[in-house]
Amino acid sequence: MPLHQAILLALIQALTEFLPISSTAHLFLVGWLFGWGDSGLSFAIAVHAGSLLGVLAYFYRTWIRLLRAVLGRPAPEHTAEAVADRKLFWLLVLGTVPAALAGLLLEEYVATVFRSERLMAGTLIGFGLLLGWADHTGRRRRQMGSLGAADALWIGVAQAVALVPGVSRSGFTITTGLLRGLTREAAARFTFLLSTPIIAGATLVHCLELRHTPPNNADLTAQLAGALVSALASFLVIKYFLRFLQTRSLKVFVYYRIVFGIVILLLSFLQTGSAR
Repeated sequence: MPLHQAILLALIQALTEFLPISSTAHLFLVGWLFGWGDSGLSFAIAVHAGSLLGVLAYFYRTWIRLLRAVLGRPAPEHTAEAVADRKLFWLLVLGTVPAALAGLLLEEYVATVFRSERLMAGTLIGFGLLLGWADHTGRRRRQMGSLGAADALWIGVAQAVALVPGVSRSGFTITTGLLRGLTREAAARFTFLLSTPIIAGATLVHCLELRHTPPNNADLTAQLAGALVSALASFLVIKYFLRFLQTRSLKVFVYYRIVFGIVILLLSFLQTGSAR
């Protein structure tokens, strides 16, 4: 893979992984327009590993605190904080279960049956409208500390549904958080924390699949560049998106999804017509 292609794909993947606009749909469209085809499992692992590094870098203090609360013995003056952190940790575990099960059971369908341009266009538009409705009608009063098991489970189910291309993991989980009454920022923070174990698990599984297939030097250069670009871009997207949500609505992403979905739908019809 040429270096410029690796950098562009990694940048697109990172920019769209954490924004509510579907990374799968964007990577599909770019590959389609430029005729690049599938970038390969090794490269996908590299850019997802980069995304994982980016989200861990941004939330590393939170994850250290959560792990200390679960594994360590907190000092008495921090007991209340540790209880809240232990609760959040186990809510993240609970929220991870639906997507983990769905990934194991539906992996083949996600890679084949669900890879339809028109389905992707429909999910972009439909779930975009749902995001707009949730953003408009949600109470947006609850913070992360008020989350309970039902909230984590519903958001976890949304993360599982987002395996369907075009839905967007961050988009539908934020939508569900808003429908549960969370503020925009709280919904996004829980979404990003919840994405961490799923991205890590998927990266590990795919690494095991390729453990006996070492890359050549050219592939390794592209993969390292992709991982680095993905990590840096992911960190910056998370940082500025959370800041954006403190004062702004999600309207711009709703409009973007609708337009983007229409573009994919039109291209699908054009491709079908030219094939006849």
